[in-house]
Amino acid sequence: MSKIIWSKIDEAPALATYSLLPIVNAFTKAAGVEVVVSDISLAGRVLAAMGLAEDELSKLGEVVLQEDGNIIKLPNISASVGQLKDCIAELQGQGYKIPDYPENPANADEEATQAKYATCLGSAVNPVLREGNSDRRAAVAVKRFAQKNPHKLRPFPENPKAYVTHMEGKGDFYGNEKSVTVEKAQKVTIALNGKELTID
Repeated sequence: MSKIIWSKIDEAPALATYSLLPIVNAFTKAAGVEVVVSDISLAGRVLAAMGLAEDELSKLGEVVLQEDGNIIKLPNISASVGQLKDCIAELQGQGYKIPDYPENPANADEEATQAKYATCLGSAVNPVLREGNSDRRAAVAVKRFAQKNPHKLRPFPENPKAYVTHMEGKGDFYGNEKSVTVEKAQKVTIALNGKELTID
């Protein structure tokens, strides 16, 4: 039997799973296609990071490299630290024995815990699932056609209604933005209002 993997995710898109998945199942069952649910929600990723659930995201990372891999990915949250901490608290409230997120680790154990939770932060899902056939670049044939048939711009009118505007003055983002190009990989520190973030 053929199989389609349906991603279980967070927040509002989860409503699609509850409302649409039974309908999808009704159609696919008649066609001899099985639809299975894979939990890549923030809660699912947290439990996997803590060793309390299977790492469904890693499994999907293998599926996308298979020729017959078929995944329906619903929108998922790019988790912030705040959302992660709320998720941890909710899971703890449900009885899961997982540690708090240590924002400022004080020892090696807390550093290890922070590193595990870090795999759940930000856009953790998209880079994994886009390793497969979810390439958003233009197809080669489309790109070649565009190169051979470039879009011609119309002459710009002397008194256009459209215009570009930006902030002006001292201290605003436009006035003080700076770009830096470094010659080799190194640690970079970003400081904002006395708080520092170091990036490798």
